[in-house]
Amino acid sequence: MKINQSVLSVALLFLTACNPKTGPKNSIDLIGTWQLVSATTITKGDSSVTDFTKNQQMIKIINATYFAFLKHDRQSPKDSINHFDAGGGNYTLKGNQYTEHLDFYADKNWEGKSFNFTISIKNDTLTQKGIEKVEKANIDRVIIEKYVRIK
Repeated sequence: MKINQSVLSVALLFLTACNPKTGPKNSIDLIGTWQLVSATTITKGDSSVTDFTKNQQMIKIINATYFAFLKHDRQSPKDSINHFDAGGGNYTLKGNQYTEHLDFYADKNWEGKSFNFTISIKNDTLTQKGIEKVEKANIDRVIIEKYVRIK
């Protein structure tokens, strides 16, 4: 009887470890939907802040292995098709080091790139800070984004 209980325990442990919803947890819970509220961009020492609560709206959806973001202008003309942006891919999270691997994006210069961020969550606010560097698009800047969790 003890052998059967041991085999059952090992099998249950194996199945639990293979399930991404019940497997090992990271101390930072990113899974969910996040709304961007502000983004600071620092390029060659010059800073600019975008308030995403007014004319633009962006959400980021994160599951156990993938992220996706959707952005649109709130004030676009009804016949406009040029004011929407989206992308996504897989990510890794080790401690507070979050890396997005951008697999899908309208601008092919960005696809296949990885972006490293340091993240923190305080209450319902996610802050991520890192460097966006895309040589083909002439992008080399620090970004700091603040999101709130959508419940």
